Amino acid sequence: MVSRTVTVINEEGLHMRPAGALAKCAMSYENCEITLVYNGRRTDAKSVMQIMLAGINCGAQPTIEVSGTDEQRVLDELAEQFAKGFD
Repeated sequence: MVSRTVTVINEEGLHMRPAGALAKCAMSYENCEITLVYNGRRTDAKSVMQIMLAGINCGAQPTIEVSGTDEQRVLDELAEQFAKGFD
């Protein structure tokens, strides 16, 4: 397993659009388990609803955890999405 703490730069936090983009990206990695950890809560990054319910606002620093095939590459790609604001 690999992990990295990222910063949410979207003004509205992980609302519907960025949560959907994150989940879509995470779902493309079928051989990986991807979890967001924020405020002691573990969230399945492949679930839009779970991401939205986690209440991850602008400026928050969740940790992405990835385990599975090519986990470092997957982590790097997800972290890049956070850095770009999911655009």
